[in-house]
Amino acid sequence: MQFYLNGYYAGDPHVQPAPGDAARDDGAVDVLVVGGGPAGLVLGASLAQFPEITTMLIDKRPGPLELGQADGVACRTIEMFEAFGFAHQVLEESYWVNEVVFWRPDPADPSRIVRNGRVRDVEDGLSEMPHVILNQARIHEFLTDSMANGPARLAPHYGTELVSLEQVPGDSHPVHATIRDAEGATSVVRAKYVVGCDGARSTVRRSFGAELRGDSANQAWGVMDALLTTDFPDIRFKAVVQSAEHGNMLIIPREGGYLVRFYIELDELAEGERARDRNITADDLIAAARRVLAPHDLDVKEVVWWSVYEIGQRVAEAFDNSAQTGGLPNVFVAGDACHTHSPKAGQGMNVSMQDTFNLGWKLAAVLRGQAPESLLGTYEEERRGVAQDLIDFDRKWAGMMSAQAGATGVTPEALQQQFSEQGRYTAGFGTKYAPSLLTSGDARGQLATGLPLGERFHSSPVVQVADGKHVQLGHAARADGRWRLYLFGDARDIRSPESALAAACGVLASTLLPRFTPAGADVDDVFDVRGVLQQSHHEVDVSDLPALLAPSKGRYGLTDYEKAFTSVVGGPDIYDIRVISRDGCIVVVRPDQYVAHVLPLEAAGSLPEFFERFLLPVG
Repeated sequence: MQFYLNGYYAGDPHVQPAPGDAARDDGAVDVLVVGGGPAGLVLGASLAQFPEITTMLIDKRPGPLELGQADGVACRTIEMFEAFGFAHQVLEESYWVNEVVFWRPDPADPSRIVRNGRVRDVEDGLSEMPHVILNQARIHEFLTDSMANGPARLAPHYGTELVSLEQVPGDSHPVHATIRDAEGATSVVRAKYVVGCDGARSTVRRSFGAELRGDSANQAWGVMDALLTTDFPDIRFKAVVQSAEHGNMLIIPREGGYLVRFYIELDELAEGERARDRNITADDLIAAARRVLAPHDLDVKEVVWWSVYEIGQRVAEAFDNSAQTGGLPNVFVAGDACHTHSPKAGQGMNVSMQDTFNLGWKLAAVLRGQAPESLLGTYEEERRGVAQDLIDFDRKWAGMMSAQAGATGVTPEALQQQFSEQGRYTAGFGTKYAPSLLTSGDARGQLATGLPLGERFHSSPVVQVADGKHVQLGHAARADGRWRLYLFGDARDIRSPESALAAACGVLASTLLPRFTPAGADVDDVFDVRGVLQQSHHEVDVSDLPALLAPSKGRYGLTDYEKAFTSVVGGPDIYDIRVISRDGCIVVVRPDQYVAHVLPLEAAGSLPEFFERFLLPVG
């Protein structure tokens, strides 16, 4: 974490300096975010980094979420939280899912259940971050704090509901939103862009005529967070339990050491029937859980939160209003507003947050004049495929979880095998963006086969040249809208006239950076360049580095000493771990941490052409 670049200030360094409120037109904002759930708050936290962008976030709830709802936080999501600066808090407070145990009917006495197997929850080496469980309300708090601590100083407007949206062509802020506060008073907010993170019954989505399309499995499930005592030995493991006659159950321990969540299969629903029609109570869920766990005791002392839902998988017909405008979109939907599914795989909150992590930097780039509006069309192009993959996965997984133990194709062994095979997806690493405007299709990705094009940048340990600190390379990236250029050096000494790394730094400093960096801005305002040397940090000094890897920044011209790294000595280094060519290469990473391009160091001069596809040159 770096701070004090433009002068010392007292207090919490997580509270970033604020240059003052941006000028606000009467009733006008750049972005109106509707909905203060995970998707809306990630978008708010992303835009809070830019004080020149005016953002308003409204939520119809009277105040912050306190209980229940989603709790699974995938490895990929914690990698994202690291970019916002609060991953360490999540890791400290959460329950870590280490193993998953499987229980099945006892072949000798099917009225009883017995342990059938166990697997690692996340395969080794998939991420430096674990899969954890933490109350969604706490995640909301971290994101809200990130909004409040950002330079824009954002805060949700609770008790405020969207009534309607109207397009007013010709207005500088063409989306007019009628909103209603807690007292019933209405007003109009004029926005350049509106993002609906307002759930499955999204008012924003309905404003441009898109429906959720899909089906329902006509299967009711209950979910319950409880404090309890039991003789079930695996109550502090994530457990998949299949009973012979009483349905199935998923047990997920919660944070704090005592709380436990149960997902409990209930009866099938008739065609058109809703779960709420059954008048199910918390006592019904407790009784159902006891039947599944037999012969083990279950004494529930307190039900903290519970709900009943029916399984359904649906995707929105459109993720933006480009069909309505006949051109470029200015209204978008994210999260449950564009995809709904069952909660048992723990993907909903995670995929929803990735939706707006994708959209946030694109909105910021357009509003800051760095990119043309056409960039916003890539949101639906990229996230629709992700949503469909989620629905397909959830349909298969939910079907297996609802099937009777021993059913065709759904044996306990098949269920365990399915879980193992889908481990990469459930950890959040199923997304791979296809070659497109933002993702190169160049075959030179073979220069770093462990960092595949279109996939998230997989971090590895390195050592900072300046101070010998062991760090994760990927943790250098902040959620600040900047592109990352990781320059993996060749085997030549950085001081040598033959060094391809030093030459690439010179090319970038004379071509790419002046092409896209505004006059008077720091050299890394748009592109955050980091270098990785093959030498030990004992063999090179900061004074040996090219200027681009020890740049002068800020109003005092201070040196940034955290741009250059070397490989870890005494074991496999980053070149081995990520299968990076010893001849070196450049790995281009998007602001949302996905690999966009890989090319040789000698090809650094071609990067302006790549970026001109979606960024606007200065001047």
